[in-house]
Amino acid sequence: MLKVIFYLKAGKANKKGESPIFARISYNQQSITMATGKSILKERWQFTKNLRNVLKLEKEKVLKHSLDLFQLNIEKKFNEMAKVSSDISLLLVKNEFNGKTKIQTKGVSIVEILEKHNTYFEKKVNAGERSKASFQKYERSKELLVKFMKQQYRIEDLPTNEISSAFIYNLESYLKYESDFKGKIGIKNNSMVKYMRMYKTSCNYCIRMGLIDKNPFDLYDGKLNIKDAVFLTQNELDRIENKKFSFERLERVKDVFLFSCYTGYAPVDASNLTSTNIFQDSNDAFWIMTNRAKTAIRANVPILPPTMKIINKYKNLQIGLIPQISNQKMNAYLKEIADLCGIDKNLTWYVARHTFATTVTLGNGVRIENVSSMMGHTNIKQTQHYAKVLDVNVMEDMSKLKQKYS
Repeated sequence: MLKVIFYLKAGKANKKGESPIFARISYNQQSITMATGKSILKERWQFTKNLRNVLKLEKEKVLKHSLDLFQLNIEKKFNEMAKVSSDISLLLVKNEFNGKTKIQTKGVSIVEILEKHNTYFEKKVNAGERSKASFQKYERSKELLVKFMKQQYRIEDLPTNEISSAFIYNLESYLKYESDFKGKIGIKNNSMVKYMRMYKTSCNYCIRMGLIDKNPFDLYDGKLNIKDAVFLTQNELDRIENKKFSFERLERVKDVFLFSCYTGYAPVDASNLTSTNIFQDSNDAFWIMTNRAKTAIRANVPILPPTMKIINKYKNLQIGLIPQISNQKMNAYLKEIADLCGIDKNLTWYVARHTFATTVTLGNGVRIENVSSMMGHTNIKQTQHYAKVLDVNVMEDMSKLKQKYS
């Protein structure tokens, strides 16, 4: 239960001899003090039993009313935050009540933690170990957190030991329903959860560096909504491969898309490949060898005949193995290709990666462990998101069972 007790700071009397009245606010072993902005003579404070007696002076009646209103507003602000969680920081209540724009922090603050992590992450990007796109997402996560604190609490920073579950779940709600970016309000669940996990990752880095002892975002338990991956069937893949387009731009987009279908590389990885990534093993088989930009994990893939055909088609025409096309243009042109090929699916560049995992590899009997290795995953569970079991595989296995019972 919240307790508000008013007391006098007798040692700080003003020119009129009046001492300032302060409030001590307590809740769950937390305690803070706040100035009320009011003052009174020490003698009158004691004579009226801290203004609890029946008051006769109009000035003291007005003063009592002001203190009652002060307490009411504090309790109102507290109750607003208690609707989300009982784990409330009184410092946040105080700063929101006073409308402060910045608090003085002791120790490491959350913004400092994000900046330290992002500085470290940028070094990994410069060394080619992580992608620039991932770094931009971490920077964006910092911007979102700062904007949240300014709008919701009127502060610009907060010590990590003052971050409560109420703060964290208010942040989740803000990201999901109120944040704005390029005119769009709110962030979809999966992107929002990923931002929250970025805060957790940044804090874990600072724990390893000995800057903090506890990760406040360990409280967060948001889950990703796992959706079935969109992929092409063999028939749909054949339709695109056999289709001849009169527009050169569509032919290039088709080749780039097919390249990813037969290698499993994500757009950023496929775009970065050059002839230096091609190797020939002792059995004269050709491989593409590289590290995934997103995770820096090795992703080596044998070159299939359709892949080699595309590589040879564009050899020496540009620096990379395939034409350079932006992700935005690729996805726009793929919608045209889907319409022209009679494919009723939301065709994007990333569908090619899903198609590699399902139709091209698992659909042809490649073991999931090998698919996982070629896709640069750290565990098979990641691969299972992409590698959906195809009906044709089920039918083949069930056909054997049918023969047994015939």
